[in-house]
Amino acid sequence: MSRALQVNDREKTAGRLLNSSARNSYDPEVDVDWDAPLAEGKPFIPFHRSSLYGTPLWDRLSDEQRIELTKHEFASIASNGLWFEVLLMQMLLKEFYDSDPRTNHAQYALTEVADECRHSTMFAKAVDRVGAPAYGPLPLLKLGGRILPATLRGPSAYASILVAEEILDRYQRDQMNDPEVQPLVRMINRIHVLEEARHVTFAREEVVRRMAECNAAERAYHQFWTALVSYAICFSLINPHVYKAVGIRPRDGLEAAWRNPNWRDTLHWGGEKIMSFLDEAGLVGKPGMYWWKKAYLIR
Repeated sequence: MSRALQVNDREKTAGRLLNSSARNSYDPEVDVDWDAPLAEGKPFIPFHRSSLYGTPLWDRLSDEQRIELTKHEFASIASNGLWFEVLLMQMLLKEFYDSDPRTNHAQYALTEVADECRHSTMFAKAVDRVGAPAYGPLPLLKLGGRILPATLRGPSAYASILVAEEILDRYQRDQMNDPEVQPLVRMINRIHVLEEARHVTFAREEVVRRMAECNAAERAYHQFWTALVSYAICFSLINPHVYKAVGIRPRDGLEAAWRNPNWRDTLHWGGEKIMSFLDEAGLVGKPGMYWWKKAYLIR
């Protein structure tokens, strides 16, 4: 593990994050104008971030179909983001269960759960507002999610949280600054990005602290599980059933997306920041390399 990563005082960090939460938190029921009309002719994610952008399937779509596809891709990402939040809340509550509730660390874990409850509601309302299904993960991944909070532990649990949060964060920062994207989507992304910054700080410090306590066998264990879960996160972002909305067979859309150099570049771009951190923290190694490459987070 890199010596550049310092193990900070847990209580001081949690205290600072609690103060930040008290000053800067949002209520999507109040802070999002859910009654505002959707903008005509604007995509829900930038065209160049669509999973099919640059493929022959994309070239066959009209502009209206391309916008419709981005709507369903947004719904898939948002509903899978909701799924990630639910898994995170379970892990945080499991952590809190064995903690001293008087500590800043335990109280911040509860504060983060409260944040994630609001985010989950926001994502659910957003999917409903744009008029798309809440796709969520494929059945096998959803089944895996049922057992993940009970089996994933220590630094790989926090690292997996980070991969989901930081990949979504990079996508959302890109979207919230793009004037061509739907205003509703930009507002939702802005709220999520501002609040997730605290969650990322909390999780990063837990990864560094806990990896410092691992022996070689434990490091290999966490390297493998972090990579495997990260692949599942990347694979789940776009549910292949979204392609039916524009007349493309899901199997064909899935195959085209995962062969698409542009989508592979997008996945790699989304993971650049978190992969650099995980490498420094000692979580990128041979036990998980197959899954990192399969997810295109490492080339």
